[in-house]
Amino acid sequence: MEERKEWQVVELLKKTADFFIEKQVDEARLTAELLLGRVIGKSRLELYLHYSRPVYEDELERFRQLCRQRLEGRPVQYILEEQCFYGLDYSVDERVLIPRPETELLVEYALELLGFSGRGGRGEANILDIGTGSGCIAVTMAKLCPSLHATAVDCSLDALAVARCNAARHGVESRITFVMADMLDDCFSERITTGPFDLILSNPPYIPEVEWATLQREVREYEPKLALTTPDGFECYRAVAGQAGKLLTAGGKLFFELHADAAPLVSEIMTANGFASIKVHKDYSGHDRVISGSYGG
Repeated sequence: MEERKEWQVVELLKKTADFFIEKQVDEARLTAELLLGRVIGKSRLELYLHYSRPVYEDELERFRQLCRQRLEGRPVQYILEEQCFYGLDYSVDERVLIPRPETELLVEYALELLGFSGRGGRGEANILDIGTGSGCIAVTMAKLCPSLHATAVDCSLDALAVARCNAARHGVESRITFVMADMLDDCFSERITTGPFDLILSNPPYIPEVEWATLQREVREYEPKLALTTPDGFECYRAVAGQAGKLLTAGGKLFFELHADAAPLVSEIMTANGFASIKVHKDYSGHDRVISGSYGG
């Protein structure tokens, strides 16, 4: 960006967005708005309500520092240390995977199945979130459903620290139990003592190792590989489905987020491990995104 004695908000946004477009930065305008908003303490809407506000030299320098991070490939969510998920703001950093909009469907379908509607919950439920990461699944469900208790499991102490922070941020820490355990361990189910569960949810690592090099730079260089890949992409589906029967109530439900064309094989894995009434749920683009089944029928 060219040197200038003083910038106004609207001018700086346009110049930065154009610069990001030139450098092939995704969502250039949005990125510029988010970064400038953070520096001057304004929401995106407020930026345009104060479009003629001057950007002072110290603010401009901080803004440039954030822009340089984005140009180096660092995701804007890690720069801001925040991501919105299901209408709630979550703290995120390089210790955890950035929550994706697609994962919101996992929560949405689970809430529907449990009979929770809108923003209010009814009845009681005990759920298990395997591979919790930032805690976005467990925390969101606990926040929306006051009678729900969740157990959030991850093999990373760093990830669990972030999840605990998010649970406290949303005032649900008293209804979430955090457990360090690896879903790929044969004794995984023995580590979980808060069951039986009405529902197990998991957005497991499902990207095959051979696909790693094809992923965006932002993902490869900044997001935790442990949370994304396994050798063939199906190990975690097999492991969780294989032990879920020991953790679920009779007729309890298992929900997985799906990768690409994984639905047929994951359906076979679930069927082989005692699940029935298997259903594949599509995302808003018509792609298979979530699969569910009932244990024992």
